[in-house]
Amino acid sequence: MKRRFMFGLLVCAALMSVGSNVYAGGNKDAKGTVFIIATDTTFAPFEFQDASSNYVGVDIELLAAIASDQGFAYDLKPLGFSAAVAALESSQADGVIAGMSITEERKLKYDFSQAYYDSGVVMAIKADNNAIKSYADLAGKRVAVKTGTEGATFAEGIAAQYKFNLVYFDESPFMYEEVKSGNSAACFEDFPVMGYGISQGNGLKIVTDMERGSSYGFAVLKGKNQDLLKQFDAGLVNIQKNGKYQAILDKYIKTN
Repeated sequence: MKRRFMFGLLVCAALMSVGSNVYAGGNKDAKGTVFIIATDTTFAPFEFQDASSNYVGVDIELLAAIASDQGFAYDLKPLGFSAAVAALESSQADGVIAGMSITEERKLKYDFSQAYYDSGVVMAIKADNNAIKSYADLAGKRVAVKTGTEGATFAEGIAAQYKFNLVYFDESPFMYEEVKSGNSAACFEDFPVMGYGISQGNGLKIVTDMERGSSYGFAVLKGKNQDLLKQFDAGLVNIQKNGKYQAILDKYIKTN
């Protein structure tokens, strides 16, 4: 009990320490509601900081476009994935948008929007490494994953079969550095994230085909904030129809 209480205090402190960024997508509702939306800190191209330290990315722009379409206001809180989920579970955030995979296990605790992006998992190694070409080459080696991601779940599912050991990181850049330094032989990451990272010179390369993964969704606590969830879904449909959705994807994700 004490451990849970202390973790709750840490999440609360994190929420308070993040600057307030209220975005109004038109008129607020009759109650003047401002939703607290938690997100990751570094999960490019879905959320990351630009040269001016502003948070940008697919999730950030999709949320802004949907809020504008539906006319609700929100306060964006970049906390990191684990802390964002903890804030949602402790009712310190109303929703989470953080490249969050829709899984059956998560559906037990959260209600998800319609999927806004279909992803998959790839394995990456250091760019100048020519020794590793498949999962079988990982036997006896250390492999890096990011806590709570689809990549981590996939790696956990094949670790015993291919006899490799996992090490966990809270941020993707730390995971990449682990591989570049040679401490880990490879890492598993969502394809769009790794593809964007490679295009930005992260020093890695993809050596496997994409394994089908779960789709990404906007999440609220189960049974809570259903109006917010409905607005997200309705706004998503509208921006898909008017072309804003595809324009955002094309800005951040390139397939070739």
